[in-house]
Amino acid sequence: MTDNTDTPTNISLSPSVSESLEYKTVSVFLVLLVCSMGIVGNVMVVLVVFTTRHMRTPTNCYLVSLAIADLTVLVAAGLPNVADSLTGTWVFGHAGCLGITYLQYLGINVSSCSITAFTVERYIAICHPIKAQTVCTVSRAKRIITGVWIFTCIYCMQWLFLVDIQVGPDGHVLCGYRVKRDLYLPIYLIDFAIFYVIPLLLAIVLYGLIARILYLRERTQTTFSDVGGKGGRSTRSAHSSRKQVTKMLAVVVILFALLWMPYRTLVLINSFVSTPYLDAWFLLFCRTCIYANSAINPVIYNAMSQKFRSAFRGCTAAKGQRARRPQPGTTRSHFQAHS
Repeated sequence: MTDNTDTPTNISLSPSVSESLEYKTVSVFLVLLVCSMGIVGNVMVVLVVFTTRHMRTPTNCYLVSLAIADLTVLVAAGLPNVADSLTGTWVFGHAGCLGITYLQYLGINVSSCSITAFTVERYIAICHPIKAQTVCTVSRAKRIITGVWIFTCIYCMQWLFLVDIQVGPDGHVLCGYRVKRDLYLPIYLIDFAIFYVIPLLLAIVLYGLIARILYLRERTQTTFSDVGGKGGRSTRSAHSSRKQVTKMLAVVVILFALLWMPYRTLVLINSFVSTPYLDAWFLLFCRTCIYANSAINPVIYNAMSQKFRSAFRGCTAAKGQRARRPQPGTTRSHFQAHS
């Protein structure tokens, strides 16, 4: 372990955590609130897709990958932040420093790759519908997701060799850089380009093309429905469903861009300046935006997708029925006697 006091790399800890009761209270409350909502919501997304047959679509496969990645971020970055805020020191030891940092970057990068994957899938499905019949399949989506996770797991292994625990001048233990901070600039620039800039530029181009196609088809189908009767209405309904899903995914991408912008910008700027900006309240804001991004996607699905709303209600209702169902061996008279 080298003796330097550069800023930590992981997103759950700042090296100058405020000791004030106000900061600790606000930090713990925000993190617990956002992370608890996000964990419950993303678990529900995974359960709904796995247990509801008609929800097993290529797009939803990518949303499950995104939900698991978001769960990884919330658990590996959000929950350790509670201990950081309360103690102001790293309490998870050397193995925790390596493992938690690795899982944080794994979740972050898989989230970005999953968003890119479902953006490309939507583009093919809408702009090249004939090709989509053979390309946009559940089995292919599963293979792509497996490849994304394998690639990202290998790529993020570099952090197992780049971080270590350190003891600061004030005696606080930090999980931070193993060597001088400026040596990490190429890594942060590559991360910034591959997992933020390129996905967003690609999304802007592809959703622009999608919007153009949807607009042209809507005009054509409106004319066709005027003379096509029942067939025109059926075509218009399918078009409306595709449009709804595309809008929902576009909102996911927009929020990803906005909520990740403060942290990505801060890391990029701090990589170039000699004295990094590490205000505790601003770092809390950046981290809260990250956790909110991982927590808000299930809310978007529920608000913008009728199929997800119905599946969420169905899953909840099924759990309620199982909870009320009498245990095996309980007779009808015994149940009625206690009702």
